[in-house]
Amino acid sequence: MKKRFFFLFITFFSFNLLLYSQSNDFLNEFEALIDNENVQLIPDKMIFSQKLIWGERGLLRKTGISKLSIENREKELILREKMLKAHQIIGYVTFAAMIAQGIIGGKLYNGENDLYETHKDLGNFVTASYFVGASLSLLAPPPLVSKEIKGLNNIRAHKILANLHLPAMIATNIYSDRDRDIHKASAYTAFA
Repeated sequence: MKKRFFFLFITFFSFNLLLYSQSNDFLNEFEALIDNENVQLIPDKMIFSQKLIWGERGLLRKTGISKLSIENREKELILREKMLKAHQIIGYVTFAAMIAQGIIGGKLYNGENDLYETHKDLGNFVTASYFVGASLSLLAPPPLVSKEIKGLNNIRAHKILANLHLPAMIATNIYSDRDRDIHKASAYTAFA
């Protein structure tokens, strides 16, 4: 079973890397924006983790690892695209593993106790992949410009739902051995 998940992960990841290697749209947008000499290199609004790491006074700026310049921002935007694409791929893999874990978890609740170790191992994989994916999003360099879009869109919905699925993932792990009902409810909440 572990070999199947590993093979599925590698296949899916490789396929998406092939698709990813063909996109360079953001470079054209970046070049158009930097033609203006007074370009703002980082947006005014950033999430806390981006400000802490990539902000004007962020960790990478203070240490000199990545000084704030047009050349470095171009490299950061390439890194951002790769990190967010990896976030997306890992998200799909995590989602598929959550489905499998839910099926196995349902069988456990129906008395098929021989699947406990599989459920537990898959749970560890889901937890690791979930938090790796979340970290890629939270630690990615900021965009060049913060676009304020009115109304609900898929990115805004994703950010709103992250405020639900993150605590649900944490609760799922905390209650995995403490309270089966809370574990089950939080797992379904994270999945939904």
